[in-house]
Amino acid sequence: MKKHILLLITAFALFSCSQKSKVQAEAEEIPVEIQVDRYDKAFFETPPNQLAKLKMEYPAFFPANTPDSVWVNKMTNPLWRELYAEVQKKYSNFDKEKTGIEELFRYIKYYFPKTRTPKVVTLIHDMDTEYKVIYADSLVLISLEMYLGKNHKFYEFPEYQKQTFEESQILPDIVQDFSLGKVKPPTERDLLSLMIYSGKQLYLKDALLPDYSDEDKICYTPAQLKWCEDHDVDVWRFFIEEKLLYNTDPKLAQRFIAPAPFSKFGLVSDNETPGRVGTWVGWQIVRAFMENNDIPLQQMLLMDAKEIFQKSKYKPTK
Repeated sequence: MKKHILLLITAFALFSCSQKSKVQAEAEEIPVEIQVDRYDKAFFETPPNQLAKLKMEYPAFFPANTPDSVWVNKMTNPLWRELYAEVQKKYSNFDKEKTGIEELFRYIKYYFPKTRTPKVVTLIHDMDTEYKVIYADSLVLISLEMYLGKNHKFYEFPEYQKQTFEESQILPDIVQDFSLGKVKPPTERDLLSLMIYSGKQLYLKDALLPDYSDEDKICYTPAQLKWCEDHDVDVWRFFIEEKLLYNTDPKLAQRFIAPAPFSKFGLVSDNETPGRVGTWVGWQIVRAFMENNDIPLQQMLLMDAKEIFQKSKYKPTK
């Protein structure tokens, strides 16, 4: 019996590898060449007396109602100059990142052939955690000051936010913003719908970043991912027993979906949990659905959450 099960597992693994290889082989044949515009360099290497020329070259970055004095101050302020120097230490050469972005867009074009190849613009913004990357059809804007490494001296943020400031998060962040135009927003506000919406976004990372680890896709530490894997039954039992799946209390999103230092079960051990546990569970539901149903990725992204849940047959067991 054990030998039979082992043979089935081996056959499934070989089938999965062959399928992955087929996708990889076809994606690699798609021609993609990304143009990178280093606006961060252009801005900080332009003398203030040539600001007018820079504004003509990059009109979209200079709102009409902002006085020139604001830009001159940013160009010359010692703190901004130091931040620029730190960015250049890490990203003076952007070739490796450019290669990764090109590979990503090969997969994007494989699954979404009508997608335009965007121009990538690097900049140094205001350390805004909400806008590290902006995907806008023909443009991808990347704020490089948000990817200096979680232990960088400039980061005075909570630890759970600093985890997202690694270079390895550039591509997942591009996919996250790209997903906003591909994943149908939930029509219901219950916890299950929010979980599966977030799970779809993470499953898109499975498809578009096949060589990335689960830790980097969801931006967990190995210990946080292991906690979820070790406690999946307990978490699921909690959601069921507390009747949370179809609960529309808006506080549930803050407790289990939104970025946070830990999830909020209302237990003394909460601070031992990773944040966004509901997002992780939603990811596993979507994965189970895709394993148990022959549905194209693009179609799944538009499906109703409850149908996905019912057909996923998701039920973690020890």
